[in-house]
Amino acid sequence: MPTSTPIDTDQPAPSGRERRRHQRVTAEWPITIALVEGLYEARLRDISAAGVCFYLDRKIPEMTVLELHFELPGGGMELNVRGAVVRCEPISEMIDHFEVAVFLHELNEKERTAIGEYIESL
Repeated sequence: MPTSTPIDTDQPAPSGRERRRHQRVTAEWPITIALVEGLYEARLRDISAAGVCFYLDRKIPEMTVLELHFELPGGGMELNVRGAVVRCEPISEMIDHFEVAVFLHELNEKERTAIGEYIESL
């Protein structure tokens, strides 16, 4: 089961990485991104039960809904999920690639559990 931290509504909202409710781990494997204009190969950077971050050679506007296709390592399940871009930033001024963060808003419980179990196994 994914690790989560409840938010105390009596305290000010945490900022930055402390806002995360799900444990995030480094992930370095290929991922296919399905956009309206076609399929693109990308490289996953990290994953949690709520989202992913990947590197891509094109900018994607925030709030773009896209499909992600990837397989969890170690014989894990194949995932075909949907999410919305919440951040897209250039990696550097010298490289025409972007770091894209996606919130997985269409992830069923079986998929979320599989990601959580993969993270806990590390």
